[in-house]
Amino acid sequence: QVQLVESGGGLVQPGGSLRLSCAASGTINVMGWYRQAAEKRELVAWITSGGRTTYADSVKGRFTISRDNAKNTMYLQMNSLKPEDTAVYYCNGAASDALGGRNSYWGQGTQVTVSS
Repeated sequence: QVQLVESGGGLVQPGGSLRLSCAASGTINVMGWYRQAAEKRELVAWITSGGRTTYADSVKGRFTISRDNAKNTMYLQMNSLKPEDTAVYYCNGAASDALGGRNSYWGQGTQVTVSS
């Protein structure tokens, strides 16, 4: 079965940077990052196996999603972090089903806290 393992979260001051990683075992086609705060889950960014990327307006220009298909690993580089970026960030991947759907796979989540 597919397993996703996240790392890279932590505490950072406003304006700082973090890089999240998501290492996958098994074959994943589409991968993305969600974040959840105050019971609201938002799709932050996603990337196809061909490298096409999409970003939420709230992070566009500040976050960069990438993947290394050879390593089966996805990254989220987060720059110019704001307090409103504080959330639990979840990696998600899907082999053939829709990203975030019931047949997709979730990482364990990693806490990102942006505070002075």
